[in-house]
Amino acid sequence: MTEQALARARSGDETAFRELTDRYRRELQLHIYRIVGSTQDAEDLLQETLLAAWRGLEEFEGRASMRAWLYRIATNRSLDALRASRRRPEGQRVTKMPEPTRWVEPLWLEPYPDVLLDGIPDEAPGPDARYETKEAIALAFVVGLQHLPPQQRAVLVLRDVLGYRAAEAAEMLRVTEASVNSLLRRARAAFESRLPAAGRERAPLPNSKAERDVVARFAETVENGDVDGMVALLTEDAWLTMPPLPHAYQGPAVIGAFLRGAEQRRGVALRVVPTRANGQPAFGCYLPQQDTAIARAHALFVLTLAGDQISAITWFADSSIFPKFGLPRTLR
Repeated sequence: MTEQALARARSGDETAFRELTDRYRRELQLHIYRIVGSTQDAEDLLQETLLAAWRGLEEFEGRASMRAWLYRIATNRSLDALRASRRRPEGQRVTKMPEPTRWVEPLWLEPYPDVLLDGIPDEAPGPDARYETKEAIALAFVVGLQHLPPQQRAVLVLRDVLGYRAAEAAEMLRVTEASVNSLLRRARAAFESRLPAAGRERAPLPNSKAERDVVARFAETVENGDVDGMVALLTEDAWLTMPPLPHAYQGPAVIGAFLRGAEQRRGVALRVVPTRANGQPAFGCYLPQQDTAIARAHALFVLTLAGDQISAITWFADSSIFPKFGLPRTLR
């Protein structure tokens, strides 16, 4: 940041303001997404953050970096949004489904397009960071965050993902350093109990041959309506979940029964288009329309891989998210 650019921005020069803030847009949007769990809300709150920064430039004293100041605004805007609106899934139409393995807390969660991760600088996090960047993008990580109370959620991200010191996080959240340490202890205890079991085989590297092989086999089974083939790719402890619905199915037999029921209700196999979400392979799924050559957007699947198998399928039924992934509404 140059003093000249800051002076120009304070005098009303929008180009100078963009010079100061554009480099942080993508990482701020990802930060907001981690806290609120919604791609659309993250976009909206990013704009609110930048507008607040533009209007409040006179308050920026330069004691912290511009990046830290923007993170402070983004974090507090996110917390305000969570306090103002607690979404509930009661209004969602649900097709009758089999009894799940267990009921989970309903979560309003959206997948995050990998295309939005492009351009985020690969800056080393602060010394207090506990999680690698790749791990802190994964869907399981974001799901775990959504189960925490908002302030615990923010503290864990600021400290363990971004590596800010306790004093810095306290200043951002306008609380004491002792409060930050207390919130972090409780957040870690609750959060780490929800992460996938240790010892599971690591996922293959993104876009590696090993990943492409698993993903291609899964796509083939889906388009062939081959439920047995899908089930054969699952780990013994695999989960299928469908945010925001509270239904969770575990194990190849139970997931297979669910998928067969869904296939029978549709009466036709899905078509799929590959994409990526949360650093993981994903598919836009399309439902062919009877007596036409058109298939309409139906759902988005995100796969969690373990070695050459699939340990989780997260099924997002909201097709309105397709454009964010560059996916068409229909296929011909």
